[in-house]
Amino acid sequence: MSDTFEFSPENMAIAKKYVAKYPEGRQASAVLPLLDLGQRQNDGWASDTVIDAVANLLGMPRIRVVEVASFYTMINTDPVGKYLLQFCTTTPCWLRNSDEVVTAAREHLGIDYGQTTEDGLFTMREVECLGACVNAPIVQINDDMYEDLTGPQLVAVLEALKAGGAPPHGAQIDRQTSAPVGGPQTLNDLDFAKAD
Repeated sequence: MSDTFEFSPENMAIAKKYVAKYPEGRQASAVLPLLDLGQRQNDGWASDTVIDAVANLLGMPRIRVVEVASFYTMINTDPVGKYLLQFCTTTPCWLRNSDEVVTAAREHLGIDYGQTTEDGLFTMREVECLGACVNAPIVQINDDMYEDLTGPQLVAVLEALKAGGAPPHGAQIDRQTSAPVGGPQTLNDLDFAKAD
């Protein structure tokens, strides 16, 4: 790990676009997207050097950037694996058997929440609602959502990722987006009753 961090030229151009979206005197509002941009460049986490670079770019006190970074769970203030597994265990996912999915991951990877596999590939984290309750249980892996999961399905996804594959994300059952399971899949499949 380096003791310094600088945005790459490509990311600095993106950072300047983020900052330019805010009116004069309000550029500090770009802190969250800049932290995200920095952590993407820095192996998935906002190290102290990333936080310093963001604070310097925005002319903000460092502590203000730390406050934002430590508040939002989407900003990782500790190193994470190549694949960050975020498990929703709130009520809708729990009712649809998220415990089975979490147990399968623990047993398959040999780690628990807050831990990273020895090969540095996978980190497990428990999070609050991921906002796809109708397709519970779900796990967010980096930027992708894997929905309607069972334990064996998650293990298959993990094995594909470990082998360098890109398993299809979204619903892991035969469902179009959030359509009811076994029900109509498109508007054309609905039988609208005509009023007399």
